[in-house]
Amino acid sequence: MCCVLVGQMETALREIRDKYRPDRIIIECSGSAFPATLAFQIRELERQTNNDLRLDAIVTVIDAENFTGYEDTSPTAKMQASYSDIILINKHEHLDERALDILIDNLNTLNLDTPKIKCNGRNGVDPNVLFGIDSKLFRDPIPQGIEDHHDEVKTLTAYRGFLPTCHNHEHHDRESCTSHIEVDVDKGMLESALASLSKESVWRVKGFIRLDSAIWILNWAFGRYDLTLLKGDTSFMRDASIRLTMMGDKYELDRKPIPVAVKKFCADLQVQV
Repeated sequence: MCCVLVGQMETALREIRDKYRPDRIIIECSGSAFPATLAFQIRELERQTNNDLRLDAIVTVIDAENFTGYEDTSPTAKMQASYSDIILINKHEHLDERALDILIDNLNTLNLDTPKIKCNGRNGVDPNVLFGIDSKLFRDPIPQGIEDHHDEVKTLTAYRGFLPTCHNHEHHDRESCTSHIEVDVDKGMLESALASLSKESVWRVKGFIRLDSAIWILNWAFGRYDLTLLKGDTSFMRDASIRLTMMGDKYELDRKPIPVAVKKFCADLQVQV
């Protein structure tokens, strides 16, 4: 959830409570969000619902491979690490002992008192560690000088479509044109394009891509990516082979002309941004 969707969040939380009565609701903020705006809204809901809805804990996940140095250039990263009940250290197994020590020293500089827990690979951590904390954060007004929304992230949309081989739709509806050109994306081309991205400029690429006559969910972050087969309705990709969202450094992605790495990525995949 993006931290600007505050009004919609209140409506959604009330609806979830009334329809499903869950034991817990987990909200995942967008990676570049400072959670104060959402946290204050939940604090307001505590008062309105007599603690029927209440804030339990704010958890921050640190990408151990890429965090060192990033906290120096990103005010959001500093705020996320500073205002948390628990800090989870992910991907620490990819670091040598010295690099991990430097990371933990940096985290302690930002936030000495908050527990820092290493994730167990994709198994993460025991959920019992994360629940029942009853956070004391954001009970008081936010300290002066801290922004409630990030302005350092730029989002781009990358799209590649294809046309039916029949271009005359006057004699029948568009749905009956089933033969297309440029349907699938070559996987080797995709890997080459992703490898060309600079993780200093582009931090995340996620969305949908057509490979091997199927729709896959692409999730790329700081040089690593996963492809997950999309099961269910794929009609939204009927006229597209690629629909991606790219997120990165605002000042880099706002540059004119577009950064070389992003330009190569777009050229390799033949996408429009």
